[in-house]
Amino acid sequence: MEGNFFHILNRGVEKRKIFLTKDDYLRFTHNLLGLNSKDRVFSYFHRLNSSNYGLRKAVVKIVDVLCWCLMPNHPHVFVQEKIERGASLFSQKLTTGYTQYFNLTNDREGVLFQGKSKIILIRRDAHFLHMPYYIFSNPIELIEPKWKAKGIKNLKKVIAFLENYKYSSFPDIIGKNNFPEIINKKLFYELYETNENRFKRDFIEWLKSFEDSFGDFED
Repeated sequence: MEGNFFHILNRGVEKRKIFLTKDDYLRFTHNLLGLNSKDRVFSYFHRLNSSNYGLRKAVVKIVDVLCWCLMPNHPHVFVQEKIERGASLFSQKLTTGYTQYFNLTNDREGVLFQGKSKIILIRRDAHFLHMPYYIFSNPIELIEPKWKAKGIKNLKKVIAFLENYKYSSFPDIIGKNNFPEIINKKLFYELYETNENRFKRDFIEWLKSFEDSFGDFED
């Protein structure tokens, strides 16, 4: 149904890493913009050409991307549908396109992801309110692997890391241009009644009072 919110998640088959190089991360990141269309999708290199910027801006999007984050073995994408079944179509385009690229680049065949993506309809207000925090906190485990169980040792270091973690929309949401075209930042601020500074403050407070209920987000 148009207007519903979905959390899109899929892990690499056998929990393998699906992003091995900077180019891998960038390919998926650019696909979040370039494949978000119900119209003809131009080739990856065509979309990267700055002379075709206008073509990218003119597409009819199938979802509004509210926030996203890439981890070594899985992506998280939070969207609101603009067309019926838009989340499913977007997820299919992302996984199919990236698998083709990854297999070609690494001279392999077969599936890359663990079956169909989890496309989780967000029904509960609590899930909706905390989804950005959940997605943006994922990279913390790259520098503090046990933070969920033992808490954050160095909060200042963690925030600095997240602000500069390129494969996430957290920098964009707090006002640092990273990949601003991917997300609908205006809609995000409206939905969460927030702004750049307020969201950062609220996120830090959420980390300070964190309780591990993350499993609820992947049901």
